[in-house]
Amino acid sequence: MKKYDYIIVGSGFGGSVSALRLAEKGYSVLVIEKGKWYSKDDFPKTNWNLRKWLWLPSMRFYGIMKMTFYNHIAILSGTGVGGGSLVYANTLPKPHSNFYKNGSWAELADWESELSPYYEKAKQMLGAVLNPKLETGDGILKDLAISRNQESDFSLTDVGVFFGESEDEVDDPFFNNKGPKRSGCTYCGACMTGCMHNAKNSLDKNYLYLAQQLGVEILSEQEVYDVIAKGEGKGNEGYFVKSKSSTKFFKKKLEFEANNIIFSGGVLGTMNLLLKLKEKSLPNLSNELGNSILTNNESLIFSVTNDTKRDLSKGVAIGSILNIDEKTHLEVVRYGEGSGFWRLGMLPIARGSNIGSRFISVISTFIKNPIKYFKLAFTRDFAKQSIVLLFMQQIDTSLQLKKGLFRLKTKLSSGPRPSAQIPLAFELAEQYSKLNNGKPMVLLTETVLNIPSTAHILGGAVMGSSAENGVIDKNNKVFGYENMMICDGSMISSNPGVNPSLSITAITERAMDRIGVKVS
Repeated sequence: MKKYDYIIVGSGFGGSVSALRLAEKGYSVLVIEKGKWYSKDDFPKTNWNLRKWLWLPSMRFYGIMKMTFYNHIAILSGTGVGGGSLVYANTLPKPHSNFYKNGSWAELADWESELSPYYEKAKQMLGAVLNPKLETGDGILKDLAISRNQESDFSLTDVGVFFGESEDEVDDPFFNNKGPKRSGCTYCGACMTGCMHNAKNSLDKNYLYLAQQLGVEILSEQEVYDVIAKGEGKGNEGYFVKSKSSTKFFKKKLEFEANNIIFSGGVLGTMNLLLKLKEKSLPNLSNELGNSILTNNESLIFSVTNDTKRDLSKGVAIGSILNIDEKTHLEVVRYGEGSGFWRLGMLPIARGSNIGSRFISVISTFIKNPIKYFKLAFTRDFAKQSIVLLFMQQIDTSLQLKKGLFRLKTKLSSGPRPSAQIPLAFELAEQYSKLNNGKPMVLLTETVLNIPSTAHILGGAVMGSSAENGVIDKNNKVFGYENMMICDGSMISSNPGVNPSLSITAITERAMDRIGVKVS
């Protein structure tokens, strides 16, 4: 049984930051990741290659994106070495001030001030730069802003992408040649199926790459299923960590020993594991575990056009943003040419309080424009002629994740039930689609079941002043156990209202800064 100073469960934004910073302080570190290693040549060319795009082990699909459906929300998340960075839209906005003043963490620190230098460090490490190119879909969003007298609220996004002068490979441009060689962005729009051009600043090209140079071990295709506190069961003597294969029929089991453990498997990974462990191996975890699950109040609406002269697939995945108000934001999201998988689940926007009225709404909408909707459904290249409108808000709705009979289940915790029918989102989608000479369409689960989708599930292990109102303290240490931390989207204690990757990185940087150098 090999022993480490730290074992990190998960290799996403929290896990990768932790790995590098701990290695720099002299600690021995093992990162355990259930997903696979992916290089630029391994990614699917389009999202029709489900085996490489979707994570669905029951079907022997071991791709980079996972879709999970609950009775309140549908969740898109990432898998693989580098976690969500492999499949995310590389967009790195800093939240507005409301983010720091709401939620269970609000009174624990002056967060906006404290996190400011860590946001800058995170942006530098992730190579965040202003998107230099306004493409067709972004131009339409700017036109929408102008039509709403909000041109000053439109801007290009900060993105983690290398915009080299050519597509030729060059020496590392970010870390004084300590990082891997890179190639310039081609604006192909395929960021979310995995960058095949070596231009996306995913975590395997910065934090994890540098961590490996310092001796960090990364074990892929292994899923942690048990963590046992040694000694008196408080973690002061360390932990035994057990894992099994996540991709093989015959589940090879491994066991390790660690002085410290950090959970960084993302909200679903961390909640799924810790809610199981609380019943047996780690009973002292706070009863708040699984509470305060935040959805960012998102809506994903496609704007589909019959105008074949337009190519909406060109650009970085998210190249622009419109700040509708202080709490509401709209981004345009694209997929690369040929990635038309989502067309299989598209229906017109439907309004109604129950499934019957929504079904009638869909039929009525189709009858009014049957030829147009038929053409939209069978457009030659759906990715070229569609763009996703990502609507995000800061509101106080929260869910609870609970352990069910066979899998986790959701329960409404506070605020209104999450809804796929957000009037302002529909209004903006219709305005955008009019400028796009198209029609707004949504996923079948939203029209039929009124279940919204989110790519930014957060919370479940929020910060608090004690175990009575949080799972971790302001320094990410778990209440009830020593030498245990949580550093991933679970720790986010307030709706950011924007893409959360930069915030997860910055908060983890702060947590790691509070750990001392290893004393021999």
